[in-house]
Amino acid sequence: MRNKIVALLFLILILTLSVCNNKKPEKEEKSVLTEKKSIIVPVFMADSAYHYIREQVDFGPRVPNTPPHLYCGNYLIEKFRNYAAEVQVQDFQQTAYNGEMLNLRNIIASFNPDNSRRILLAAHWDTRPVADKDSIRTDVPIDGANDGASGVGVLMEIARVISMYPLENIGVDIILFDGEDYGEPESYPGQATPEPGNTWWCLGSQYWSVNKHKPRYMAYYGILLDMVGAENAEFHMEGVSMMYAEKVVEKVWSTAAQLGYREFFIPQRSPEITDDHVFINRDARIPTINIVDYDPFNQNSYFPSYHHTHADNISIIDKNTLKAVGQTLLQVLYHE
Repeated sequence: MRNKIVALLFLILILTLSVCNNKKPEKEEKSVLTEKKSIIVPVFMADSAYHYIREQVDFGPRVPNTPPHLYCGNYLIEKFRNYAAEVQVQDFQQTAYNGEMLNLRNIIASFNPDNSRRILLAAHWDTRPVADKDSIRTDVPIDGANDGASGVGVLMEIARVISMYPLENIGVDIILFDGEDYGEPESYPGQATPEPGNTWWCLGSQYWSVNKHKPRYMAYYGILLDMVGAENAEFHMEGVSMMYAEKVVEKVWSTAAQLGYREFFIPQRSPEITDDHVFINRDARIPTINIVDYDPFNQNSYFPSYHHTHADNISIIDKNTLKAVGQTLLQVLYHE
């Protein structure tokens, strides 16, 4: 009898241990449930961005009302559509400082168009119709490899990356503004003045900011790129950006520093400049910063020596600068 009792107790012990071994500890279950998904940021290909810049330059100066302007615009629209973006073209006309009626196009490419949390990325795609800061051929349009094409090239590469590695948490709108560089030369003798509060520069952003491509469109914040491809470029914390979107400036500059690009993104304030972001901030009410090659400590000229001259050609474009800007933007976007 005693042996049977011992055998029965032993059997019960075996069954109990078996049940316990099959049950997962509560602590282990909790650790599995709270495990965070790692964020993988795609690589920005500077060679690809450089290719897009060269493609634009090869059309010739993209001056409004000229064939190169028309053909390059068509090329940009087609490229964005190839990257599965929702593309809208905003056609409009605007009188220039000299009385000429300009036929202009803002090009908008949207990713995740149904996502209400949006980031705006922008650049201008037109080029200066005169080389008014040069000593030769001052009345001849410039190539605008950096002043125009570089920002567009970086955004085209970002569009290509997003098409391959879709963003999950945000929507992105890439806007290429037209007519940014058609302002009057300093020596222009005309007396025409724009409407109060406006300027002969930045025609595309002035128009879009009060005629958005979608009713009640709003973005969490915006980033404007202007002259972001030259060798040894320096991007300071520009005044208007700091006034309207200081936190965005700090986010972008700290991200660049973490990636090792502090030599490009200088953590120092610089004076305000008139650029497309002024009107996005003021009229569209979207906090927007400007990443622009602009040296506030140069006593001769705040802008680099190539600015509005024929030296602004493909030879000044540097892939290291493109990489610094593009990889920083991707890091910001994929961590939103």
